[in-house]
Amino acid sequence: MNAFEKLSAVHRGGVLVLAILTAATIVIWLLKKVKPQSNLEELVNRIKSWWVMAAVFFGAISLSKNISLLFFGLLSFWALKEYVTILKTRRADHWALLLAFLAVPVQFYWIHIGWYGMFLIFIPVYMFLFLPILLMLAQEPSGYLESSAKIQWGLIAFVYGLSHLGYLLKLPELSGRVVSGQALLLFLVIITEMNDVFQYLWGKTIGTHKILPKISPKKTWEGFVGGVLTTTVFSLLVKFLTPFNTRQVMLVAFILAVAGFCGDVVMSAIKRDVGIKDFSAVIPGHGGMLDRVDSLCYTAPIFFHMVAYFYFQGIIPLF
Repeated sequence: MNAFEKLSAVHRGGVLVLAILTAATIVIWLLKKVKPQSNLEELVNRIKSWWVMAAVFFGAISLSKNISLLFFGLLSFWALKEYVTILKTRRADHWALLLAFLAVPVQFYWIHIGWYGMFLIFIPVYMFLFLPILLMLAQEPSGYLESSAKIQWGLIAFVYGLSHLGYLLKLPELSGRVVSGQALLLFLVIITEMNDVFQYLWGKTIGTHKILPKISPKKTWEGFVGGVLTTTVFSLLVKFLTPFNTRQVMLVAFILAVAGFCGDVVMSAIKRDVGIKDFSAVIPGHGGMLDRVDSLCYTAPIFFHMVAYFYFQGIIPLF
């Protein structure tokens, strides 16, 4: 057993991410030397931001589970805030919006205490039923349905969807299975983000046939297919983070790659609808927080329930 194999799965994942970012940094540096006239500012900013995001992410998941849950709770809150900021809201929506933001700590509290059943139904059932009542009490029927739909959708995507990242850390603890929650989380994030990178690179290199020109003009069939296939093969490099065999890990990666693409273009449709390019400019080279976690809004719940069903089926207490 070599030194790399002696490391924990999470530490090996960290080494792999470090190697990828280092290689990308060197490639950008070489390109600047070979083609000094090229405009590589966006790529340079992207790589710099990736270093910062990777450091913050690994710091968060390396600390206690409570700190990790707090991190993902803040991530959900931030994502919901960016989403609400771009919406046209009514004065009558303010109490419902306040309740939506208050749902964030409540949802993560269910994760903290391990109440799996309430985690599953709190937002899609209780919040779904109660929010329209609160909006109705404002007695402003004009725009009622639109406001209700917008707020509900934001809660499902950015709070319920992203909260599955936090519950991945809880699964092994609740089941007694020998598998690292941090490793499962790391696998999900690496596959989702590398899929974005692969689709971007394939699209830039050979992309000619646009897949959704009115929604995301830069997305191509070549980028989509190349990204999905490359991500599926790449999953073999990070198989050690999961309890899956080779066939299973490739199937999971394939599904996540397709789901990640769907999350990306759905968020693009929202941006086209409200007439913006990015959700914000808080992350240089990437845009807003939502521009970075858009794919995770889809891949996180899908991966969580695949893992919960196929690996933890029958051993997760609902109450």
